[in-house]
Amino acid sequence: MELMKTILTIYCCVFVLVANSQIIQVARDSGETVKVIKDPRFDELAARQSDINHRAQKLLPKWVQGWRIQVSNSQDRNEANTVKAEMLRRFTDQKTYLLYQAPNFRVRVGDFLTQRDAFKLRKQIAALYPGKGIYIVSDTVEVAPEGDNADKPNE
Repeated sequence: MELMKTILTIYCCVFVLVANSQIIQVARDSGETVKVIKDPRFDELAARQSDINHRAQKLLPKWVQGWRIQVSNSQDRNEANTVKAEMLRRFTDQKTYLLYQAPNFRVRVGDFLTQRDAFKLRKQIAALYPGKGIYIVSDTVEVAPEGDNADKPNE
């Protein structure tokens, strides 16, 4: 029974291929052309969707390799949350991140493309908290889209 199904399937495939090749040959010999008529609104919809996709792509944040300032590295979650709240209060224009890398909670501030930019803020933070280990660390940072001046909430 299985052999019969296999032979029938092969026969159908060969028949379809032969029939299609004959139709193509007839179309070539007759010199006729196929005319496709479509609604022009499809082109308009495709153009609109393309425009929407381009604008959405420009509004999405980009992630690149950059720098952040690590303010705290503690095993105490409450301490890390306190430090994060303090950074949010003092540096409202910078994003603050709380990361967990077992067993430590790390608080990092800022999204900087250059180490020089990060160093400026590091000096300010180090002046407020002398003796604390405040470091500039390499990290994947968020770059705001061009033309986006909206204030984003901190995480």
